[in-house]
Amino acid sequence: MFRLLMTWRTILDIVLIAGALFFLYRTLIRLGTWKIVSGILIAAIVFILSSFMDLKGIEWIYQNLSHVAVISLVVIFQPELRKILEKTATMRRNKGLAYDEEFSKLIAGSIWEMASKRIGAIIVIPGNEPVTPWLTGGLPIDAIPSHSLILSIFDPNSPGHDGALIVNQGKLSSFGVRLPISRSGKLSEDFGTRHQAAMGLSERCDALVIVASEERGVVSVFFNGGISTMAGEQMIFDAICSHCNDDGTSHLDIQPVHMGRKIIRDGVGSLLVALIFWLTMIYSQSEILEKIISVPIEYTATAQDVVMIGEKPKEIRAHLTGSKSDLDALNPASLSVKLDLSKSEEGKQTFPINEDNIQLPKGLRLIDVEPSSVDITMAKLIMKEVGINPQLVGKLPDGFELVSVKTVPEKIAVSLPSAENGQTSQHVTTTPVYLSTIRETTTLFCKIVAPPTVQLREKQWPDVSVTLTVKEVKPR
Repeated sequence: MFRLLMTWRTILDIVLIAGALFFLYRTLIRLGTWKIVSGILIAAIVFILSSFMDLKGIEWIYQNLSHVAVISLVVIFQPELRKILEKTATMRRNKGLAYDEEFSKLIAGSIWEMASKRIGAIIVIPGNEPVTPWLTGGLPIDAIPSHSLILSIFDPNSPGHDGALIVNQGKLSSFGVRLPISRSGKLSEDFGTRHQAAMGLSERCDALVIVASEERGVVSVFFNGGISTMAGEQMIFDAICSHCNDDGTSHLDIQPVHMGRKIIRDGVGSLLVALIFWLTMIYSQSEILEKIISVPIEYTATAQDVVMIGEKPKEIRAHLTGSKSDLDALNPASLSVKLDLSKSEEGKQTFPINEDNIQLPKGLRLIDVEPSSVDITMAKLIMKEVGINPQLVGKLPDGFELVSVKTVPEKIAVSLPSAENGQTSQHVTTTPVYLSTIRETTTLFCKIVAPPTVQLREKQWPDVSVTLTVKEVKPR
C-alpha cells in the first residue's frame, strides 16, 4: 500500500480530490448550505461503514435509491452548483474593469461622507461573475458618477434610497435595486436588512458590496461572504482599487485576521479527507471476494469425419475469486467455455474444464468448476441415401380422399452418425403440409427438416416438391 501511495499518479489523484473538496467546502460554507451537506456526509459515512461491515440491507437501499438521490441533490443544490460552475468558469478571467483612481476616490469619499452623516447607502461593484441574476427591481440611469448624484440617490427623501446602487464599467447603471437576503446566518441580529442584503449578494457572486450604516455611522465592505469594517476613506479607496484592478482575486482583508489559519486548516482537512477517501476506495475495491457464475459451453472445430450424438452439457458453474472492482466489472455474458473438438475421435470423450478453456479477465482466478469435466459421445459419419417423407398434418375436408403422395426427389444423399445405421428406416421429413385446405390435386414446394446429426453432402438443402393426388368421394 505504501509503495502504491508513492506513485506520482496517486499523489496527483489525491491532490486533485483534495482541491475539489476544498473548493466545494468553501463554496457551500459561504453560501450557508453546510447543514444540508452535513446530513449528506453522515449518510455517506453510514454507507461506507455498511460496506465495510457487509450490511446487505443498507447496501441494497443505497443502491436502489442512489439514482433518485442524485436527481434530488441536483434540484436541492441547483443554486450552489450554478455558483460553483460560474466560479470555475470565471476564476481565470481578468476583470478588465474600466475604473481609475478618480472613480475609486469618488466612491470612497461619497460613501464615507454618507456614513459620517448617518445616511444609509449600499453600492455594488461587480467582479468577474454576473450579478444580474441576483438583482430585482430598480431603475436604470446609466449616468456618469458624481459626488452630488450619489448623495442625492441615497437622500432619505429619495424613493430609491433603500435600494442598492449598481456600478457598471465606470458608470452608475441603476439604483433602488433589491439584493438577495443572506441565508448563511453569519451576521448577528444587530445588523439590519441592508447589511443582510449585502452579505447575501457577496455569498452568491464575487461583487464588492460597500455599505454605509445609518445607525452606527461606519462603512463595511462585503466580499465572498465575508465582512470587514473600514477604518477610513483611504481604506475604502484601497479596497475598491484592489477589487477593480486585480486579476480575479482580492487582497482585501475582508475576513477576520485568523482567516489565513482557517484556510490552511481547511486545506489540510480536505487533504486528509481526500486521503481517507482514496484509501477507503482502494481498500474496498481491492478486497478479495469470491463469486459463482454460470458459464455456457461452446463446442468448436468439430472434426470432419465425426459428429456429436446424444445429450451434451450446456453450461458449467465457475467459482471465481478476485478483487471487488474486478468482480463488479465482470460481464458474465462475455465468458464461455470453449471446447476444441478438432482432434476428437469416435467414441466417448472427456474434456477437462480449467483456465485453459475459460478466458478470464485479468485479475480474476478460477478456484473450482462444477462439473470439473465434460463427457460427450462422438460417432463416425457415414454417407448414405435416405428417404424424404412428407410431413402431412390434419386431414382432407369431408368428401375428399387422398389417392397418392409423391416427393421429388424421393431420396437425398447425407452424412449421418454410424450409431444410427442400425435403424430399419432412415429418413428426413419436409416442413408441414396442412391437408385441411386441399380439395384438388396440388403440388407444394417444401423445405427439408433433418436432425442436427444428419448433414447434407451438398452445399445447400434442396427444395422438395410434394404432389398430393386428391379425388372427390361421393356420399353413399
